[in-house]
Amino acid sequence: MQQSEVRATKNGIQALEMAYSGIFKIRQDVQNTRFNLAAGYKGSDGGAFQDLISSWEDQADVILRNLEEMVDKLNQTLTKQHQQQGSSNESINQGFQEARAVFDTLHG
Repeated sequence: MQQSEVRATKNGIQALEMAYSGIFKIRQDVQNTRFNLAAGYKGSDGGAFQDLISSWEDQADVILRNLEEMVDKLNQTLTKQHQQQGSSNESINQGFQEARAVFDTLHG
């Protein structure tokens, strides 16, 4: 069960990182388009366009920050899952050694 939780957490991290990369690339494309059009796009419609793009970039920044925070939290969860799994393995090994010692004593 722990392995499937670890796998699910890793899949979540990968999906969030892919979303982040996609949004970041689109944000760069929008910035490039903005700069290319800025020189020739003047007047009130140009100002409205700049405002629209600025608003969109602000929202994209919020989404990117949220994705970063989610990845950080999932990485923390992954660390805890690995610690828990290591602790479980130690307990299993200790139980095995104790059982072997009892068997060896009984077997003589």
